[in-house]
Amino acid sequence: MAGRFLSLFKPIARGIPEIKAAERRVSFNEKIFWTALVLIIYLVMSEIWLVGIPTTQIQQLAPLSIIFASSRGKLTELGIGPIVTAGIILQLLVGSAMIDCDMSKPEDRGLFTTASKVFSIILTGVQASAYIIGGMYGALLGTTAILIFLQLLAAGIIIMLLDELVQKGWGFGSGISLFIMAGVAQHIFWQCFSPGTGLFVGALTLVFTGNQPMTWWILEGGGAYPSLLGFIATIAAFLIIIYMEGVRVELPLSYAGYKGFRSRYPIKLLYVSNLPVIFASALFANVYLFSQIFWNMTGGNNFWVNLLGQYQWITPTEGGQSTLEPVGGLVYYVTSPHSLANVIARPDRAFGYIGILIVFCIIFSLTWLEVGGLGPSTVAKQLVDAGMQIPGYRRSGKAVESILNRYIPTVTVLGGIIVAVIAGVSDFFGVFGSGMGILLSVGILYQYYEILMRERAAEMYPAFRRIFGG
Repeated sequence: MAGRFLSLFKPIARGIPEIKAAERRVSFNEKIFWTALVLIIYLVMSEIWLVGIPTTQIQQLAPLSIIFASSRGKLTELGIGPIVTAGIILQLLVGSAMIDCDMSKPEDRGLFTTASKVFSIILTGVQASAYIIGGMYGALLGTTAILIFLQLLAAGIIIMLLDELVQKGWGFGSGISLFIMAGVAQHIFWQCFSPGTGLFVGALTLVFTGNQPMTWWILEGGGAYPSLLGFIATIAAFLIIIYMEGVRVELPLSYAGYKGFRSRYPIKLLYVSNLPVIFASALFANVYLFSQIFWNMTGGNNFWVNLLGQYQWITPTEGGQSTLEPVGGLVYYVTSPHSLANVIARPDRAFGYIGILIVFCIIFSLTWLEVGGLGPSTVAKQLVDAGMQIPGYRRSGKAVESILNRYIPTVTVLGGIIVAVIAGVSDFFGVFGSGMGILLSVGILYQYYEILMRERAAEMYPAFRRIFGG
């Protein structure tokens, strides 16, 4: 049954919009052009309001905006959420062998891509419907609701195609990574220089006009404004994550067929990178989203809905737009306090949040170890098949696996705890762009640095292209 699942998508493949893969070698400058164009289109879409929505009814969904690179009330309302969710679901199904898919076969890869697109479109429709039915835009007429649904669906398909354009060899990396990085950079820039509430513009103006003391600007910000402490914490978080990315244990290797030729296998401290915190944050964000939708639908008069999440309209003491904030239920403990003042006021919420985040990051780390093919047995087989062995040990999978078992499970758990603590504690200090956003940005920037260096080397020295697999 599992083997027949992907075959169900064969008849659908022709009707799904598709970007053709590059059939020729795309030059470095061309890739720069297409990557920049994709980014510009996405940023323009993130500034265009959906037609038909009353902007006064827009409710902020801050936990979703960073993770899913979304903009409230705009064409990028759903962001990359449907694409990421569809990809995670299918990857987990394939990794757990519930779906039979051999990625080495072009046909299976094509069907997997088609299935991802179909799931993305379906999830776009489901989330768009949930937003409309759940009252996220207030009360809407039937025709207006249909118009908004069609806009969200069309925007979701465009975002999917933009991502595919980059991934099919026309650009660098992936559109998803590009959009997340751009969104985080936009948040950080806006928190620094927004005319109304930016740290170095709006907030500083309040200090100069005597409306707020300097200590408020340095330490607090009152929730509506960023603080200097948050700015310093942002820089510190960047430096800590960059350092952690470079920490690794290197196992000595030798090639059985070439005596004297040595190499090393690096096992990074962040072995599964920031994937655990991505999955955990995506889970928390969806809990936040659907609890708010259900709360809007019931008006807070249902016991089970209140158990999931309770909300209240909060207006900042310094003025600004009122926001619907969680004040109880499960969602209260899976959203960050976002400031030291809130941590001090409700330490139970802070410890609850960081504890739940650590537990889920460990669970997702260990799960992805096997699902992503990063476990000791899989890595040992890959090394032995490549003709490698650890000096002083027999050339067998069991011998290599026993050595890897000393390191990989430990660094997997430790890495999950570290990314959870960095993401959680960074939010406590009010970092710009959220702790999760900083984690993602550093990882993405590191990947883009490697891609650009590899592409530039292949462009200048074509012989390297064969080494890089081009």
